[in-house]
Amino acid sequence: MATQVNIHEAKTHLSRLLERVKAGEEIIIAKAGKPWARLVPVIERPTRRIPGSARGRVKLSSDFNAPLPEEILEEFEK
Repeated sequence: MATQVNIHEAKTHLSRLLERVKAGEEIIIAKAGKPWARLVPVIERPTRRIPGSARGRVKLSSDFNAPLPEEILEEFEK
């Protein structure tokens, strides 16, 4: 659940609020009780994928493209 603070409190205690955000908390900044902004932690982007980096590590069975058995197809159609 997010904590809501007013703009004055956010300006006065920004460093403390950012520490709480860094710990995973969400802070809502409000003006006159109405939400205006949300402080959330920045999620690091994963490193860029390199196409072909798994070459030789993935094996597909010979029946990979074979039709599925009826009992499995029935489960998909429920």
